Amino acid sequence: MNDTILVLNGPNLNLLGKRQPEIYGRDTLADVEALCRETAAGFGLTVDFRQSNAEHVMIDAIHDFRVGSAGIVINAGAYTHTSVALLDALNTCEVPVIECHISNVHRREAFRHHSYISLAATAVLAGFGTHGYALAIRHLAHLRSGKPA
Repeated sequence: MNDTILVLNGPNLNLLGKRQPEIYGRDTLADVEALCRETAAGFGLTVDFRQSNAEHVMIDAIHDFRVGSAGIVINAGAYTHTSVALLDALNTCEVPVIECHISNVHRREAFRHHSYISLAATAVLAGFGTHGYALAIRHLAHLRSGKPA
């Protein structure tokens, strides 16, 4: 197992900090990346941080990290609620998968209450803002330590 965590972000997250800051806050994706790298480094881990608006690019990233990595943190954006293809890719993972949402999707529109990603996730975080990414990485580090969840 290597020490790299894939942090994978889906559609429109490239606009973080600009798009609906009343929901998603003012942190940019670059801020989230810095937070992830700093948190991972504290545990001796590294981060491969990616964002794509294209479903097939996200699937390819999952395939690259599905075995042997330290785990995957995924905020699939709107694909969370629509993508069986991402679910199928995540179901091939032999590493922990943490689903992470900046907003509390359960307090939002009804269509956001269903997640295909959750069916493959080891754990789910929602509503912690961008701090949820740090929590997800901390949990992956905890799982690597061999301690019970």
